[in-house]
Amino acid sequence: MAYTNADLASRLDFALAVYEEARQLIMSFYQHSSLEVEEKTDFSPVTEADRGAEKLIRERLDVAFPEDGVLGEEFPEKPGQSAFRWILDPVDGTKSFVHGVPLFGTLIGLEVIEGEHRHCVMGVCGFPALNEVVYASEGNGTYWKIGDQPPRRVHVSQVSTIEECTFLTTNMQRWQKIGKWEAYTEILERCKLSRGWGDCYGHVLVATGRADLMVDPALNPWDAAALVPILQEAGGHFVDWKGVPTIYGKNGISVTGKLKDEVLRILNKS
Repeated sequence: MAYTNADLASRLDFALAVYEEARQLIMSFYQHSSLEVEEKTDFSPVTEADRGAEKLIRERLDVAFPEDGVLGEEFPEKPGQSAFRWILDPVDGTKSFVHGVPLFGTLIGLEVIEGEHRHCVMGVCGFPALNEVVYASEGNGTYWKIGDQPPRRVHVSQVSTIEECTFLTTNMQRWQKIGKWEAYTEILERCKLSRGWGDCYGHVLVATGRADLMVDPALNPWDAAALVPILQEAGGHFVDWKGVPTIYGKNGISVTGKLKDEVLRILNKS
């Protein structure tokens, strides 16, 4: 193993502290009348908050862990000399952010690279407008902190059937675009409750036991890296649509252990 528990602990402490700094910066732009929104080449929105928060985190990383690599949504990758690579999404759910909806988050993930093997070992997912943060590190559980309250350990629900589950997704049109509308409608018709509480917020709702299934038809590595340990340490799964626990599958599912196989069966019907 290329790392120790102390390596993880120091990086988790750093991630929680730098998230609070980034939160203050992000909130200085939130619901501000002068917020400028640009369109990237993939037609997704980006703001001063996205770029400013990622720049801040990178600057702090350069001082605290200069040998670690960094991959982020808004700036080029920085190769590392250590086994660690930070994976950042400063504002996940930018469309919510620019519409003044508080269900956006800041994602700080940590990946360990050992030869050809890569796995995510720590994740912080904070919600600046809600003043909540959910975090996990390998072997240490998942915790949810609300405001100044002490953090409490959380787990996924014990829901075991589609008929009992609360089902979430971000964007219904994406299911149509990838030819999976029948799978979407099957889950929709069978589930107990469906909602569009999307982006990282939906995945964290599963980790904290407030929902049971979140399905994203399209994800980038920076959307997923923090979520893998958060779901795993809460007793659930973050996997791609093939059932692989990876951030490189270009889609993702957060799900309870008892629901996973049935959900994968529905998604992979020919």
